[in-house]
Amino acid sequence: MQKRILGNSGLEVSAIGLGCMGMSFSYGPPKDRGEMIALMRQAVDLGVTFFDTAEVYGPFTNEDLVGEALAPVRDQVVIATKFGFNVGADPKTAPMLDSRPERIKAVADASLKRLRTDVIDLFYQHRVDPDVPIEDVAGAVGELIKAGKVKHFGLSEAGAQTIRRAHAVQPVAALQSEYSLWWRKPEAEIIPTLEELGIGLVPYSPLGKGFLTGKIDETTRFGADDFRSTLPRFTAAARAANQAVVDLLAQIAAEKGATPAQIALAWLLAQKPWLSPIPGTTRLERLKENVGAAAVELTAADLQAIDSAATQITLVGARYPERLEALTGR
Repeated sequence: MQKRILGNSGLEVSAIGLGCMGMSFSYGPPKDRGEMIALMRQAVDLGVTFFDTAEVYGPFTNEDLVGEALAPVRDQVVIATKFGFNVGADPKTAPMLDSRPERIKAVADASLKRLRTDVIDLFYQHRVDPDVPIEDVAGAVGELIKAGKVKHFGLSEAGAQTIRRAHAVQPVAALQSEYSLWWRKPEAEIIPTLEELGIGLVPYSPLGKGFLTGKIDETTRFGADDFRSTLPRFTAAARAANQAVVDLLAQIAAEKGATPAQIALAWLLAQKPWLSPIPGTTRLERLKENVGAAAVELTAADLQAIDSAATQITLVGARYPERLEALTGR
């Protein structure tokens, strides 16, 4: 698979990475451990070198799973994980976020053990903590980098001014944020800021949490343990209204001999050479499909046609409930 460099960081990753959250968390019950370990090792065989996890996924269990799966190939892969949620605290009495420097350092040590490694390649602040100055966060991660426990500092869903302030203290290698054909808000301010500062972009949910694959429609039912059941954009009415974007992808896919998911990923890859999306999956056939997107070529005319058609589509539904959306863009 093609490789890409995230911004000016020198951090080289596969053009398409693998988001591992759904193997343990959020999309129904945890999947079979042995099968997920095999899947991650098959991903490496297919050229994937970029794997994404977080302390809060599980919590803890996803890091442990990723650590076991990738231990035999540790020198071939880049592992990204995240800190910042107040894991284990009572949400009724404690803040949802905790990025105090002492907490960041404790999380790093615990994550290193679960990941079975001596260094975290990319350590993101999962969400900006309004109670801790971002300069203190950047400084704490900088100390971890000097100690050899972390290689690169990242942010997730941060606002442009926060990115600038953090980057002035400790260079930010990458920003992880949702970005896809059905969530293009980063194009307004975030992407220009990243380009100016030489920071890479790691789009999560590049397939719209599965919607852009064309495998979900208004009749799809989500279990109570699938977090999409709580998302405004995944109500039946919203899915029916948003089907137009899937129809657009299907049309382009038919012309290219590809799938809607591959077109969605190829569109992202064509936006900037310094971004690497991390679609998640728990199935080998979907993994192969996603990896195959790196070989799909969209011409300038294709991209113009997609953009022109997409601007005619009004998407319905917020991406998160208000409580979770309030944690982004700070």
